Amino acid sequence: MGTPIVMPEAGESVVSGVLTAWLKDDGSWVERDDAVAEVETDKITVEVLAPAPGVLKRSTDEGAEIEIGAAIGEVDEAAEKPAGAAASKQSNAGGSDKPTPAAVASPPKPAAKPESKPAPKPEPMPAASAPANGDVRATPLARKLAEDNKIDLGRVQGTGVGGRIREQDVVAFMQSGGTAPALGASPVPSTPAKGERSTTLERMSPLRQKVASRLVEAQHTAAMLTTFNECDMGAVMDLRKAHKDAFTEKHGIGLGFMSFFVKAVVNALQQFPKVNSYIVAGEDGKPAIQGHNYQDVAIAVSSPKGLVVPVIRNAETLSFAGIEKTIKDMGVRAKDGKLSLDEMTGGTFTITNGGVFGSLLSTPILNPPQSAILGMHGIKKRAVEYPEGSGQIALRPMMYLALSYDHRIVDGAEAVRFLVAIKEAIEDPARLMLEL
Repeated sequence: MGTPIVMPEAGESVVSGVLTAWLKDDGSWVERDDAVAEVETDKITVEVLAPAPGVLKRSTDEGAEIEIGAAIGEVDEAAEKPAGAAASKQSNAGGSDKPTPAAVASPPKPAAKPESKPAPKPEPMPAASAPANGDVRATPLARKLAEDNKIDLGRVQGTGVGGRIREQDVVAFMQSGGTAPALGASPVPSTPAKGERSTTLERMSPLRQKVASRLVEAQHTAAMLTTFNECDMGAVMDLRKAHKDAFTEKHGIGLGFMSFFVKAVVNALQQFPKVNSYIVAGEDGKPAIQGHNYQDVAIAVSSPKGLVVPVIRNAETLSFAGIEKTIKDMGVRAKDGKLSLDEMTGGTFTITNGGVFGSLLSTPILNPPQSAILGMHGIKKRAVEYPEGSGQIALRPMMYLALSYDHRIVDGAEAVRFLVAIKEAIEDPARLMLEL
C-alpha cells in the first residue's frame, strides 16, 4: 500500500474540486513535493503535490469531482527509482527545474528522433502526432478542441500552470490564423454550413458556478438599487498626458485611470462609511452593521477561467504608483491562475470596469457581503456645457458611472452623494492630492 495523494484544503467553505489535469504520467517516478495534478475549486486552482518520492499510481480520471481529503492516487515508496527516471518528460511537466545527470545525458536522442530528412526545417508533419499521443501538456477541453479543428498542439503556446495548454490558448491560436490542418486532413470550416443545426454541452467550471450563485444571492437577499452619474475625464487625461513619461521613468509602471478611481473611492468611503460596511448577524442573531476603518478595494478582473475579484488591501495607504503596481501584478497572476484564495476574499468595496470591453452603461451586481459596487464605462466624446455655468457647448471625454448599492444599509441620498464625491475627485484630481 502506497502513500495516498489527497485533495488538499482550499479554503474554509470549499468542500470539493474538479481534477482538471494530471501533470505526471501514471507509473512515472516523482519526488516529494513534485506537482502531480491540478485541481480547480470554486475559488482557486491548486496544485496537488506528491507526499513522498516513489512511483505515481493514478486512481482518478481528469474531470472528476473530488471531495476535500479524498485520495486521487498514491505514491509507491517501495518501488525502486529507475535509472534516468528524473530525466523523463513527465518530470519536466511537473515543473521541476533541477536537471539530473540522466537528463543531461538524454539530448542526443531527440536529435535522432525526427524521421524527416535533416535538410530544411519545414515543421515536419510527423511532429503533429506527438500532441495526439499526449506528449504535450494540455487540458481535456483543449485537447478536444484541438482534435475537432485538426490543430497541432505542439504549435500552441500554453498559458496555464507550468505552460499547460488551455482551451483559451487553442482558441487564440485559431484566431491568430494558425489553423492549418495538422495531418494533411481537410480544413474544417470556420462557420457552420447554411441551415446546419447543432448544440454543444460544456461543463460549468466550479469558479463559474460560484460566481453564478453569488450573483443570484445578491439579487435575492439585497435591496439593490443603482444610481448613475457622469464625469468629465478631461482633467485626468490631461494630467496623465503631461506626466506619464516622468511617472513611468521614476516608478517603472504606467499611470492608468484605475489608480485615480481607487483613490477617489477611498476618499469617498472615508466620507461615507456606511458604504464601506457589511450587514451581518449580531450576537443576538439579529441584523447588525459591521463597519471597517480600512478600505480594501476589490478590482473585478476577467481571467481565462471567468471573473475573479482580487483585493487591494489597505488601499488608503498606497500611492498612485503602489496602486498601479498592485493592479498590474494581480492582473498578470489572474491570467496565469496564480491568485491565492486570501487575495480574492475580504474586500469592502468593488470596482468593475466594463469600459475596457466597450460597455457604455451597465448596472453592476453587488459582490456579497459588500454594500456597494462602482461600475466604470467607456469614455465617449459628448456635447456638454463646458466650462460649467458658461452656457457654452463643447465636446468633452465623458464617462458614465454607476453605483449599485444595498438600500438596506445605504440610503438613496447617501449613495448619490457618494457617487458625486467620486465624480468631483475625478474632474478635479487636485482634490485627490489634498484628500478633499
